[in-house]
Amino acid sequence: MVTYIDAATAPLKNTGQIRLYTPEDFAGMRRAGQLTAVCLDALVDLVRPGVTTQEIDEFVRGFCLDHGALPATLYYRGYTKFSCTSINHVVCHGIPNDKPLREGDIVNIDVTFIVDGWHGDSSRMYPVGAIKRAAERLLEVTYESLMLGIAAARPGNTTGDIGAAIQTFVERERCSVVRDFCGHGVGRLFHDTPNILHYGRPGEGVELKPGMIFTIEPMVNLGRPQVKVLSDGWTAVTRDRSLSAQFEHSVGITEDGCEIFTLSPGGLHRPGFDGK
Repeated sequence: MVTYIDAATAPLKNTGQIRLYTPEDFAGMRRAGQLTAVCLDALVDLVRPGVTTQEIDEFVRGFCLDHGALPATLYYRGYTKFSCTSINHVVCHGIPNDKPLREGDIVNIDVTFIVDGWHGDSSRMYPVGAIKRAAERLLEVTYESLMLGIAAARPGNTTGDIGAAIQTFVERERCSVVRDFCGHGVGRLFHDTPNILHYGRPGEGVELKPGMIFTIEPMVNLGRPQVKVLSDGWTAVTRDRSLSAQFEHSVGITEDGCEIFTLSPGGLHRPGFDGK
């Protein structure tokens, strides 16, 4: 029997107020984030041509249950899988299925485990076999934009500083930032305030204070930024069918910067590349 969180009976609700967490809370996020990161590390060897995204989801299911965690996505607003798997022009929220991955595909795998009530939310891009240079470059740009956004996440800055850092870099690289989805507060709630836009102007938005916890998860397209959601109500795709990529970390604002809760323990946050 699979246990899951029923959003309708969750002990906390999104009140619209930004929560400030304690060092003990940060320790809880650290445990949850690291379990998610270890799972994403373990997927590196599984992602290859011929493997289906349903097989990937089954692996995530087994990993989750074996480690005594809860799956945040299972039955969340009716979603029925343990992960999201978004291939090529799918921007986010792709639903695992029985279609096999093909050589040259790129796939984002998004996993959120709940450990002792804390949500570890992270996603990474995985190359499927050898990929084209354009796809490789998109992964590099998207990952670098995430890290630039994280570098701007420190006390005294604003959410607009994060968005501006991401947008400026992405557009300089002649790619585009998706505006329909954003990062979000996370902790004991899966989705909380504040929203973290991946575009914006320096100095605008909410001031960042020690104790805030949220995700930064830029979605970057090779083509135009416009997306549409398919009839399944979940799968978001680029309108021009250009490639899309996303990387995501859960972070907490500290007294002098921020802590990344979901860093890869194996240095594999960019599978197939040399960065950590």
